[in-house]
Amino acid sequence: MEQAFDPSTFDAATIAVLVAGMAITGMIGGVLAGLLGVGGGIVIVPVLFWVLRAFQIAPEHASHLAVATSLATIIPTSISSMRSHARRGTVDRDLLRLWGPAVFCGALIGGGLAKFVSGDSLRAIFGVVGLLVAVNMALPKTLVISQHLPANTWVNRLIAGVIGLISSLMGIGGGTLSVPTLSAFAFPTHRAVGTASALGLMIAVPGVAGFIYAGLGVEGLPPSSIGYVNLAAVLIIAPVSYLFAPLGARLAHALDAKSLKRVFALFLMITAIRMLMG
Repeated sequence: MEQAFDPSTFDAATIAVLVAGMAITGMIGGVLAGLLGVGGGIVIVPVLFWVLRAFQIAPEHASHLAVATSLATIIPTSISSMRSHARRGTVDRDLLRLWGPAVFCGALIGGGLAKFVSGDSLRAIFGVVGLLVAVNMALPKTLVISQHLPANTWVNRLIAGVIGLISSLMGIGGGTLSVPTLSAFAFPTHRAVGTASALGLMIAVPGVAGFIYAGLGVEGLPPSSIGYVNLAAVLIIAPVSYLFAPLGARLAHALDAKSLKRVFALFLMITAIRMLMG
């Protein structure tokens, strides 16, 4: 049986290496977010999980810490992205009013469930949904099941609530699930991406609150953790990711988009399988 992590074992050298690991996590997340238009969480969660495991943090804690900390890094990124998209008029306020409350409630439930969901279950959710997202990205054409959103308000709220719930448990923003879902209903891509930036904030805030509550009183967490949110990691990953996202965006214009999607789909598929393996 693996021993619980003892925070007192963190000496200066260990902390320095951990900081470097967090910075690299932010760099990878930021570049891929800008490069492929996906939320950094889909990259940050698995990388942060492996960094934490490398420092002998129990997998049960590492899973929750990775998801919760990823959600916290999404908050400033979502605010910045939402303001940028709003200036371009690509945030659909009608859709936001329709989906926003349900997304918020779903994310709040997801964060609250973290107290009762095991680390293995969190990795399984990430792995399964990650595989589905990878397959969707690898498809040559976007799957369209209807030319418009469901007419029934409650069906829309159910869809939005499920997106909020799963996104919160995965530690990702709204774009990874909401953009392909909206695209399946022939929703304009730019408006889907713009609105997803606002939905990301509605996922991250209640999700973080739930994970903080779920982690209160838990022993064996790294220094500077409030519940399952590690503030030190947030303060390192968030600004680094923010700074490196423009580099990814510049690379996106210089490289073939279809090839990039396929490469990332392969990367995500391998990552999802690795998370399922534990």
